[in-house]
Amino acid sequence: MKLIETHSKQEHILYDAELIENPTGSYFEEENWRKRDALNGIAKGRGATVFVQHAGRDYVLRHYRRGGLVARFVEDRYFWAGLLQTRAWREWHLLAELWQKKLPVPQPVAARVLRQGLFYRADILMGRITAAQTLADVLLDSALAAPLWQSLGQTLRRFHDAGVYHVDLNARNVMLDRDEGFYLIDFDRGALRRPHRRWQQASVLRLKRSLDKFFDKAEKNQTRFYFSESDWQTLLSGYGWPE
Repeated sequence: MKLIETHSKQEHILYDAELIENPTGSYFEEENWRKRDALNGIAKGRGATVFVQHAGRDYVLRHYRRGGLVARFVEDRYFWAGLLQTRAWREWHLLAELWQKKLPVPQPVAARVLRQGLFYRADILMGRITAAQTLADVLLDSALAAPLWQSLGQTLRRFHDAGVYHVDLNARNVMLDRDEGFYLIDFDRGALRRPHRRWQQASVLRLKRSLDKFFDKAEKNQTRFYFSESDWQTLLSGYGWPE
């Protein structure tokens, strides 16, 4: 990894020079990729994540957008408290550390912060996980075998043993690739913490609530979501819960 930063009065860019050369502000603009016919798709959600291709590589470009009620008033601006405290800078560096620890996360490529007075906007560019689907999409289509549920539990335990705190562990932030390997994505506001049972168990239970919500929604719509209590117990077994 060869870390380089470029700074102007308003624009700050951070990137790995071993992966990409001299990215400019246009690299973080969806319309730029569209004009170059290099836009390969848009992810589900708030429309902030797109898939692009550059120099034979596939990337994920995500623009930081607010969620919840505050998004009605402030869509994508955040209060400026210094460059090191911006969401893009923090997530890029966290991903870089997790990548170097060989944890299954997207590879960080570049990040940009645009300061506008007391506020800023931000974007992050990451490597795309090849032929992967979110856990939610997988379970809408078919059931997972017990060994995969156990593998998912083991993966979560790897992250937690390393002190990795994921703010929003849900069924759309867990991905399964074609080699049946699990990844975690979207580490916005994530952090490294001292391992502790309280926050670790709260994180695991957050995933359970997410899976239950998908199940309840599918049942209401008279469709299928292939998740059961038995699946969850198998995941917990892989995780090693209770200790």
